[in-house]
Amino acid sequence: MTSIQYCGTGRRKHATARVFLRPGGGTILVNRRPLEDYFRRESLRLQIRQPLILTDTASRFDIHVRIQGGGSAGQAGAVRHGISRALVEYNRELRPKLKEAGFLTRDSRIKERKKYGQRGARARFQFSKR
Repeated sequence: MTSIQYCGTGRRKHATARVFLRPGGGTILVNRRPLEDYFRRESLRLQIRQPLILTDTASRFDIHVRIQGGGSAGQAGAVRHGISRALVEYNRELRPKLKEAGFLTRDSRIKERKKYGQRGARARFQFSKR
C-alpha cells in the first residue's frame, strides 16, 4: 500500500521546517509532539494554522513537522512557510490565494552581524569628547 504524502520545506531566520501532509483528521505533530505542547503561545499556533484556515483544509490532513534551528517565532514562521508549500504541491489552484496572503514568500530577514569596534550591529560605543 502506497501512502499519499505532500512535502514542503519552510525557512525563517535560522529555522528550517520539513512539513509532511498526509490525508487524515487534522492532527499536527511537531518533532513528534502535539502542536499545543511544542508551541506554548496561542499566537504562534494561530500563525501556523493560517494557511490551513485560508484554504479550508484544516481537517483534511494530518501534518508531521520536523524543525531544526532558530527560536520559537522563527520556527513558527518556518512551519507556516512549509505548510503553504506543501498545500501548493497538493493543489496548484491554491497558489494564488496563498501567494496573495504572503505565505509563499520566504522572509529573508535575519540577524545582522556584530561589527568590530562596535557594541552591536549598529550600536556604537559611547563617544566622549573630553
